[in-house]
Amino acid sequence: MIVIGGGLAGLAAGVALAESGWRVRLFEQRPFLGGRATSYVLPDGEHVDNCQHVTLGCCTNLADFYKRVGSADKIEFFGRLFFLDPQGRYGEIGAGIFPAPFHLTGSFAAFAPLTLCDKLSIARAMLDVLRTKGRPPDLNENGGISMLEWLGRRGQTRGAIARFWRVVLVSALNEELDRTDARFGVDVFWKAFLSNRTGYRMGVPTVPLASLYHGCKAEIERRGGEVYLRAPVRGLKIENGEIAGVRFDEGREEKADAYVFAVPHTALAELLPESVKQSDPALLNLDKIKVSPITGVHFWFDRQVMKEPFITLVDTTTQWIFNKTALYDGSKERAKPAPAGQYLQLVISASYDLLPRSREEIIALCLEEVRHALPLARDAQLVKATVIKEAAATFSPEPGVDRWRPKQEASVPGLFLAGDWTDTGWPATMEGAVRSGYLAAEAVLRSDGAPRKFLQPDLEPDGFVAMWLGKAHAPAE
Repeated sequence: MIVIGGGLAGLAAGVALAESGWRVRLFEQRPFLGGRATSYVLPDGEHVDNCQHVTLGCCTNLADFYKRVGSADKIEFFGRLFFLDPQGRYGEIGAGIFPAPFHLTGSFAAFAPLTLCDKLSIARAMLDVLRTKGRPPDLNENGGISMLEWLGRRGQTRGAIARFWRVVLVSALNEELDRTDARFGVDVFWKAFLSNRTGYRMGVPTVPLASLYHGCKAEIERRGGEVYLRAPVRGLKIENGEIAGVRFDEGREEKADAYVFAVPHTALAELLPESVKQSDPALLNLDKIKVSPITGVHFWFDRQVMKEPFITLVDTTTQWIFNKTALYDGSKERAKPAPAGQYLQLVISASYDLLPRSREEIIALCLEEVRHALPLARDAQLVKATVIKEAAATFSPEPGVDRWRPKQEASVPGLFLAGDWTDTGWPATMEGAVRSGYLAAEAVLRSDGAPRKFLQPDLEPDGFVAMWLGKAHAPAE
């Protein structure tokens, strides 16, 4: 078995197949594992993530993957989410004493950045999601409508859209509301905020992202496989309509009984010969799946400027500030700021406007917003800063995109696909990437006549939601 790509999708597929008895050879073109959700070391020894990635309580497959590779204890979960607007008004979201779906009612009612009219309009939309069990009938209208249009149909106020729906969904889906399929947006609120008390809880790595994947390499090698870094695939060998091998540098060729390609869809489209694309209609439409950018900004201050582990900014270009010093506290691989200093990472999702801007412009813009939001930062000296742009960080979850997402088993014998852009039922998330890897592994085993299940079920509804769904699904008397 050959797996091409050492991101989350390829690692999930590789670990699952190795666990099933296959000898896995995984090839990654970069000198590290993790793909777009990884970290690297700066010349001065600092560990930086290419972008801050987080998980939620509803991400059951990602949680399963972390357990399999021994990284579950490197994720810290938080039950309180903090928000701050430019007027200095704080908002906090966290579960109270009530069961789902009312567990967040108390903190939502006290959420200062929203007006009463905003909250009432949001409540009406949430009730519609509840009433339809997360599947409002107009979601698939004409192949899919945008989240912005869906919100407009439900009379959402401008404040509700800008200060609630957009704040949550642009970060979760890495796309603006007018370019997001409403199905994905509604799913976020149904799975993370409504159906279960713990679905919204945010898990943040307490180590640099690359440290989460050490167990993947060890697990594959422990079961007789190999992991090769700095090993880019240069082409495919096709014989009689089947893949007969993959070519690497210096004419090296590797063969296997099956091949899992876990690379970005843009890279796969360039790699596949035209004859292979023509043999599988799903592979002809990869260029119709668009991409969306994320920008990460890293600040090192000479003193502590923030106490919270993270905070969400409202009505600013900067969307999240993560207190990496606090999150790394106690880690053997913690960043190395000055003794009294602090390291912050900022995240801007769907950062189209920042792509053409210079590093200096982005730093100046974000520094101004940080100093406005964090009073202690106003007198602090910025010791160092860096900007990381991921122009093609994720696929864009635009309306109707699911029609272009291929299954994990291609029609070409021996060819399997993994990647969050494949048909997983989820948008471009780490959860979606792991789901794709598990589904690809299941497809390989099924084709080999030894089916096995890896995909984990969604987080079960609880509280009143579970009671209501149970009654709703009970047979009529």
